[in-house]
Amino acid sequence: MRLKDRVAIVTGAARGIGAGIARCLAAEGARIGIVDVDRAGAQATAAALAVDALGIGADCSQEGAMREATAAVVARFGRLDILVNNAGAGPPALPTVLSPFMALDQAAWDEWLASNLRTTFAATKAAIPHLQAVGTASVVNIASIAALVPSVALPAYGAAKAGVIALTRTLALELAASNIRVNVICPGFLWTRVWETMATEMKLVLPAYANLTPREIFEEAVKRATPLRREQTPEDIGRLTVFLSSDDAVNITGQVIAVDGGITLTNVLS
Repeated sequence: MRLKDRVAIVTGAARGIGAGIARCLAAEGARIGIVDVDRAGAQATAAALAVDALGIGADCSQEGAMREATAAVVARFGRLDILVNNAGAGPPALPTVLSPFMALDQAAWDEWLASNLRTTFAATKAAIPHLQAVGTASVVNIASIAALVPSVALPAYGAAKAGVIALTRTLALELAASNIRVNVICPGFLWTRVWETMATEMKLVLPAYANLTPREIFEEAVKRATPLRREQTPEDIGRLTVFLSSDDAVNITGQVIAVDGGITLTNVLS
């Protein structure tokens, strides 16, 4: 119960990595606000946790919406100790997830950055005054190995997540005087809706994958790219989030940690 009596907000936690993070935080005693553009999903995830939790529907890329959502969490629980910036996605206007640079127009570029970088800005801006009020606090940002290893298929996503890393390190320096630690986790290959979409596209455009299911394509990618030869899970990310949010990590700030089974050792995304 390393997080007993603490309150966390997890953005983008209706499902996937965010929901896994929320479950891990709850298992350590934290009370949790789930904030997601999918209101019903946020409420369902909150209801399934074994702690007092609140599900809120909000566009995490909008500063005003995040101010309101954060205020609602603080009104419910009385404080805020932990912010996990997990919200991120491929923009719904794009027909594909895999989009080389010349296939992007400005609107698509802006959507990628709004979904994956502005979300971190908006949520953190809203949370800082509340985090400062508790005396010691933690922000954990979720980026991606796409920020560490270049991929010609994911230029906008990679740029946005690299921006999350740069912002993390800047905030770690700025907020140290307030005893707020800021770190970033870069997940590797997890079976999420985004990966399922990418695998479906790979099946259509790459003859070698034509006879495989999207899940089989994902498993092949894991075997090929991951030295430890196993996929990562939301709970892998959640357990590290717990550590970084706890007093066990009281002297850790501004750090970039990949949870990827060793993928970034191989440079296979390029």
